[in-house]
Amino acid sequence: MENTHSYSMKKKIVNVFVHLFLAVLGVIWVFPIFWVIMTSFRAGKGSYSTTFIPKEFTIDNYVKLFQERSVFDFPRMFGNTFVVAVFSCILSLFFLISIAYVMSRMRFKMRKPFLNIALVLGMFPGFMSMIAVYYILKGVGLIDGGLKLLALVLVYSGGANLLSFYVAKGFFDTIPKGIDEAAYMEGATRWDVLTKIIMPLSKPILVYTMLQSFIAPWTDFIFAKVIIGSEAKYYTVAVGLWNMLNKENIYNWYTRFAAGAVCISIPIAILFIYVQRYYADGLSGAVKG
Repeated sequence: MENTHSYSMKKKIVNVFVHLFLAVLGVIWVFPIFWVIMTSFRAGKGSYSTTFIPKEFTIDNYVKLFQERSVFDFPRMFGNTFVVAVFSCILSLFFLISIAYVMSRMRFKMRKPFLNIALVLGMFPGFMSMIAVYYILKGVGLIDGGLKLLALVLVYSGGANLLSFYVAKGFFDTIPKGIDEAAYMEGATRWDVLTKIIMPLSKPILVYTMLQSFIAPWTDFIFAKVIIGSEAKYYTVAVGLWNMLNKENIYNWYTRFAAGAVCISIPIAILFIYVQRYYADGLSGAVKG
């Protein structure tokens, strides 16, 4: 009985320390978010403040962010980012699901070498190819013309396929192949199997892929900055907010920068909350595969 009681006490002590540790991590994680929100409601200009909680609250930072468009046109930045994110999401979803289906359901000579090559290439960060991608886009006329947003869509939708299809493939592998064979016996084509059987059964992974493909262009700065350059009419929110922190703009735009950061986080938060259940199911299904 003593050993059991001693073990129980040790287990309770460990649980208390684990919960305290997680609570500290939670505070550390939430603190910057809370600070940005507080700054977005702070009256006055400049980045310096003597208090964490603003002495005076105002919504002028949000109002001016959308109304004063002569220096930074935030509504246009928001629209550019939304268009790029939506079209990148659609193309990425089509590419990823197509590749994942082929790799999961078909067998051909170079299948395993292709999977190995894709796995190795996917381990390298995307920005390593940034210069090469820039000159390729420049060579086909997508940089110097008015097609910079199209160039961003192509970069994001094409770059999403190196490793992400492994997740979808893992989920497709969990679906019994006997269902496919039964459909073929009834006269179904591969396209019918993909669209009428596999995709309806794969809603979690489709939502997971969609969410990942939408968030990447929504928050990316590196490729957007390289491709867009200094043309303000093509700014995405990441590039626009970064320019607000330049030394000539930071004093007047710092609190509006915080307001912009809050604004761009709202759509992602709403989308994630709405599809959270499917997101978790997609991850668990991919792990099983």
